[in-house]
Amino acid sequence: MTSTPPPALRLRPFRAVRYTETAAPELAAVIAPPYDVIDEAQRHELEARDPHNVVRLILPREPAEAGEPRGDAEPATDRYAHAATLFDRWLDKGVLAADASPALYVYQQRVGGRVLQRGLFGAVVMQPLDGGVILPHENVRSGPVEDRLALMRAMRANPEPIFLLYDGGGDASRVSAQAVDTKPLSSALDAEGVTHELWAITDPADLAAIDADLAGRRAMIADGHHRYTTYGYLRDELLDSGAGDGPWTSGLTLLVDDSVASPDIRAIHRAIPGLALDDAVERAAAAFETRTLDDAHDVDTALAALSRHERAAFVISDGSRFVLLSNPDPEQLAAAKPADHTAAWWDLDASVASVFLMQGLWNVTDAAGQVEAEHDPRAALRMANMTGGVALLLNPAPLAGIMAVAEAGDAMPRKSTLFLPKPSSGIVMRSFRFEPGD
Repeated sequence: MTSTPPPALRLRPFRAVRYTETAAPELAAVIAPPYDVIDEAQRHELEARDPHNVVRLILPREPAEAGEPRGDAEPATDRYAHAATLFDRWLDKGVLAADASPALYVYQQRVGGRVLQRGLFGAVVMQPLDGGVILPHENVRSGPVEDRLALMRAMRANPEPIFLLYDGGGDASRVSAQAVDTKPLSSALDAEGVTHELWAITDPADLAAIDADLAGRRAMIADGHHRYTTYGYLRDELLDSGAGDGPWTSGLTLLVDDSVASPDIRAIHRAIPGLALDDAVERAAAAFETRTLDDAHDVDTALAALSRHERAAFVISDGSRFVLLSNPDPEQLAAAKPADHTAAWWDLDASVASVFLMQGLWNVTDAAGQVEAEHDPRAALRMANMTGGVALLLNPAPLAGIMAVAEAGDAMPRKSTLFLPKPSSGIVMRSFRFEPGD
């Protein structure tokens, strides 16, 4: 009888699908930010930048809308099938190609000589989210999971990585540091001045050292909760269909050592349509000290004032006035803590904002459709102004607090944190075509 191995952090080598130099001599023209931070204006700009920009795969349009040619014998398709057809076409025409040998890939982002982030691209073996190896910190919604599942099912590929963060400093970090002293496989300088570089690790001894180092570690999902959940659904679908073990039991991942460069963690703000500022202030005053920031004339000065308050403080605004909410009544705050969440969860501003302020004082549920989440505080203010509502601005959560929530097996409210820099899409992709299953 074969025993099941204990859960472990495993990063499998894979044959990366990459843009060829012939088709994309300027890699910067074909890469893009992750799908979930691209707005419609940027989507159009990326499509116009190059006909092979990866945005056409990660945010596909309906074929008629995309203006792609279709032969008489080619059946009508939805946008997911269209992305799969486009992906296969680019592979067949040599726009994309799979590397000859499986590898782990060192990916580095830097500005000049300053390293922003360094990690390893690989195929992470799926683990239960309650197994103590891969730790979530945010809840997911069904809509984005269904969207990504339809795309990956059609493409039979992982077009974008998730982003895992771990406390490194071992052999995986050592081997990665050695790799960056050599010439990279590819390099791109993006419009923000960030250089993206890629190296392959194929030496069996190096791969074995990385595998042994990671086996006893755990990692937190910094970005890509919906995609990780999608990996699991896709795996289960294919296993249930009799496909057997194969590349679908793992998913494309960037595993980042947080000891190389500390991540830039930013808050994700809220816009609450239809809630007038005076009404919001009056209701909040039942539990918070409220003060109009007379010297705050823009979002930057308002956020600077907010940053001087360490816990459970917020700024609300309709775009013309900024009001600070601080020092919540401790008895009311303690009484509002949900019984099914941990103390670490209640220590985070995003949790207090969701349950105590929005739900308890404003009678608003922090759900998509009722409350909009915005990475950019200016976008939150614009949304509030357009809808006769208010923007709720938050301080970023500390990494230690996020890790404490993840390690406690809890999950923050949806869209609570933004980890930067995110890996660019199109640097590497992963196709099941090049990784045989059983």
